[in-house]
Amino acid sequence: MKVAILAGGLGSRLSEETEIKPKPLVEIGGRPILWHIMKMYSYWGFNDFVILTGYKSHLIKEYFLNYYTRYSDITIDMAANSVEILNHRTEPWKVTMLYTGPDTMTGGRIYRAKDVLKDETFMLTYGDGVSDVNLQEVLKCHKKAGKIATVTSVQPSGRFGALKIGKDGTVKSFKEKPQGDGDWINGGFFVLEPEIFDYIKPSDNTIFEREPMEKLAEDGQLNAYKHSGFWRSMDTLRDKIELTQMWADETSPWALWKK
Repeated sequence: MKVAILAGGLGSRLSEETEIKPKPLVEIGGRPILWHIMKMYSYWGFNDFVILTGYKSHLIKEYFLNYYTRYSDITIDMAANSVEILNHRTEPWKVTMLYTGPDTMTGGRIYRAKDVLKDETFMLTYGDGVSDVNLQEVLKCHKKAGKIATVTSVQPSGRFGALKIGKDGTVKSFKEKPQGDGDWINGGFFVLEPEIFDYIKPSDNTIFEREPMEKLAEDGQLNAYKHSGFWRSMDTLRDKIELTQMWADETSPWALWKK
């Protein structure tokens, strides 16, 4: 199953880092947060990634083009013009990188990946959030609900899209960025059917969290998986510092592959 990762935004609230690199390459413990997200999915058995790039996309491409040598031990014989790989430290990943424009909104980025994603159920998440969510359970919940979309809902302070969820898990309404605390909010980690593209206008200005998700909720086609465990979005320098400290203290809840 393919996993699409939204990795093209400007990351303006983290400008201390994103002046020189795209937000998904901002490092937590010496590794890009994008790597942490992919390790999360890989832990649960998902290794086929489609990265939707935009701002400074060439740096993301260069990261993966150089990944093999970056994390392996090598000997370079300059006289013989040869390279020997001594120790392989690679991942079982297939990585497709799609350039989706520098200023394209989330819905527009997803739509630009239609030709790659349209033929099967796929997963989707943001390139700046980590969690200890059981992604196999999210998929199981999605299949049981039989709806077009499933969103993982979490309960931090109210800064993101609030979900009103019925007893059967159906999302009754969706409201972006509410004020106040305590609501179940959009934590990303979606599972989507190909029919999702019927809800997304073919425009770079389409914001996935607005009309598409609101219409899915109206039609009873948006399911929620409630996750009460760890979840954190890296929006600011403070978030980065806190996540880095968790990694340094070896208390990083999302790093299940280390446990």
